[in-house]
This record gives sequence, C-alpha cells and structure tokens, in this order.
Amino acid sequence: MKNLKRVVLAGTSSMVGKTLISTGIMRALSRRYRVQPYKVGPDYIDPTYHTTATGNYSRNLDSFFMNRWQIRELFWRHSRDKDISIIEGVRGLYEGISPHNDIGSTASVAKALEAPVILIVDARSLTRSAAAIIKGFRIFDRDVNIKGVIFNRVRGENHYRKLKEAVSYYLPDIEVLGGIPRDEKLKVPQRHLGLVPTPENREKIERYIDLWASVVEEYLDLERIVEIGDSVDFGERRDTVLWHVDRRRCSIGVAYDEAFNFYYWDTFDALRENGGDIKFFSPLRDAEVPECDVLYFGGGYPELFTKELSSNRSMIESIRDFEGKIYGECGGLMYLSRSIDGVEMVGLLKCDSVMTKEVQGLSYVCGTFLEDCPIGRRGVNFKAHEFHYSKVVRVRGRFAYRVERGRGIVNGMDGLLSPDGRVLGGYAHQHPVANPYLASSLVHC
Repeated sequence: MKNLKRVVLAGTSSMVGKTLISTGIMRALSRRYRVQPYKVGPDYIDPTYHTTATGNYSRNLDSFFMNRWQIRELFWRHSRDKDISIIEGVRGLYEGISPHNDIGSTASVAKALEAPVILIVDARSLTRSAAAIIKGFRIFDRDVNIKGVIFNRVRGENHYRKLKEAVSYYLPDIEVLGGIPRDEKLKVPQRHLGLVPTPENREKIERYIDLWASVVEEYLDLERIVEIGDSVDFGERRDTVLWHVDRRRCSIGVAYDEAFNFYYWDTFDALRENGGDIKFFSPLRDAEVPECDVLYFGGGYPELFTKELSSNRSMIESIRDFEGKIYGECGGLMYLSRSIDGVEMVGLLKCDSVMTKEVQGLSYVCGTFLEDCPIGRRGVNFKAHEFHYSKVVRVRGRFAYRVERGRGIVNGMDGLLSPDGRVLGGYAHQHPVANPYLASSLVHC
C-alpha cells in the first residue's frame, strides 16, 4: 500500500484555535503540495474553510457514522492522488458520544487511519502545566500516536521559550512545532452554529485564510509537520461498501447559495454513483428551479435571508408547481414550511418555523424509517445528526421516520410528509454512509 501522508490536528478542548491553525496550515502547504483536507465529526462549516484554503473539497470522517474500514476507504478514495492530508479534529481529542468510549472522537479517527497526531494547546497562563496536560493526553490512550504539539495564544518569545523548555524536559520525544502569538486580528466572525460559512462572504474569508497562512508560515515548522505525516505507513486496504448503489438516470436540483450550503460532499458522490445528475441553483437569486426530477434543499441559514427568500415569488411559485419529489433538510425543512418567524415561505409542508434563543437539537441521531420515502426504505435503520436553534410548530401530517436517539420534529418523530407524500422535510442531517439508501432512494423518487 502506498504511504499516504497524513496528520491529525487535535485540540485539548474546543476553542483552542483548531480551525484557524488547521486552515492556515492547509493554505500554506497548498502553495507547494496537493493537500486533501478532512474534518472529524458532523460539521458543514469548517470544511468550507478547508475547501477554500486548498481548492479540494473537504470530507468528513466520523466513527459514529462509519466503521473503521469505511473511514479508511473514504480516506483512500480522496487522498490517494494527494501529497498530504490534513485532518482537523473535533472538540477535544478524546471527546465523543460517551465518557466511556471513543466513538465519535478525533482519537478514534486517528486510530482508524493509524495517523500521527499533533496536539494544539491554548497556552494562556501555562508554562510547566502545559507539559502536564500534554503528558496526560499522551498516556490516556497509548494507541493514539501523539508526535508533536503546537501552542496557540503565546504571550511572547520568553513565554514560548519556557513552554518549549518544559516540554523538552518532561517529554523529550514530543516535538514543539511552534507557537502562534496572541493577536486580536486572528479572530473570525462567528454565530450560533459556529463560523460564518464561506459562501456568504468568500472574498473576506479568503483574506482571513491568507492571514492565517502567513502566520503559520512565520511561526510553525511546516516542513517538519510534513515529515511527521510521512512517519507511519497506511497499511492494508480492503473492499468496503460505503453506500447502496442502484443506478437510474435522474436529474437532481440542489439548492446551493448563501442560505443553503450545509451538504456533505460525499452525498453528491453517492448521488452521482447512483446515476444522479446534479444541477445547482439558488433560491435567493434564480427565477425558477432547474429542469429536473427531484429537488433537494439542504441545511443552512434561511432565517437570515427570510426577506430575500420570501420576495423571490417566481422561485416560490416554481417550487409549488414542481411535480416531482422534494426533500428538505433542517434549513430546507424551514423553507418548505408555511413561514419562518411569520414571513411567508413555500408552504408545501403543514407547519411553521420559529427561531429560538436556545439550541433545540444538538445530538447524534439514531432512527428507523417507518415507510418508503425519498431518502430511505421502510424498516431500515439510519444514523444522522441534528443541530438547530429553530423549531416547527402547528404541525399537521404524518412522519416518515422515528428517532430513538435525538429529538426530531416532535415527540421523537421526524421526516414530515406533505398530504400527498411527495414532499419530505426533517431535522436529521443525513450522511450517505450512515444512511446507505439516501442516494439510491433519491434517484428512484
């Protein structure tokens, strides 16, 4: 097996600067290498930064959605023709769905890929204690191969020197690969679901990414990071099924713009493998939907664009007149409802959407399809995730799936169907590996 260079960038916790540092490294290395980016966990926004930084679509790796061999297969598919893969972790290195195992964690993905790990540590108010933290992470799971550390928010040269001395004294086999200084200019705008997605302001975010790349080039040993990525052989590969394939010629209109951009790029791969021809369109700017067989509205931030969406009357009427099957996911569900915070929307689903100040759904999801529908087959179990600050009220209609883990729309039910069963909307974000009939069901609508 070809040695696939790879490095996992993991944090000691959330908010230590993983995305800034990871994206900066990706952009800096992309000036010299072909870089394949990845994100651990069910995240749509950070991958848009990775994609912008490298020019290659960032992929998600998740041990709740995927088994070990599926993680390795997805990695092999996307990394085999690249020079190096940079994998940004999620939350802290060992955070997963349980305090007793590593399912859903960055550590589990690192072990599945046999990948070296570089730990990112927020160095504020730390010197000697930094060595204790790193040592704790090192011995907690000996199967996780922590090779180096990057310090973030370093106060100055003297602070960095003390941090480096502490690590070299207590952990001589851990390399300190650099320290990023404290700088308010390195902050990036955020909102309730995380960073602002790049489709909303590409030029501004490009400038942020260029700044981050300049900083990591100045303060990190990038060539040593590349060398660490070459330190472990990838090992064997076996034939692995990722998703069900039942090819049929089908054109799928996919809403993609500032309001709708929460998609796993692997979903598009799965649709194409099943014969789907994807046609992107914008509910914000286009006058009507494209000529196609199925419409797919992914997640996003429609609540920020209610005026623009509602005022595009020709688009709304073309959706109402569309005769094929329609699927809306989270933000798509909201758009297909009668209204968002009182502003009229498409109205094909008998419910209204309202925004709240508290998170309404934040969980991995386990569910079961109760009937055949545009994204699944009756009796089949699936895994997904949900993350939203909205809820739907005044709900009428039947549901296509039940969630045993997660919240759903109401009372553990999700997948609201229109009266004729032609339109489906749900809060559960679907992944083609975790719901293997997602793509084949959509093309056979």
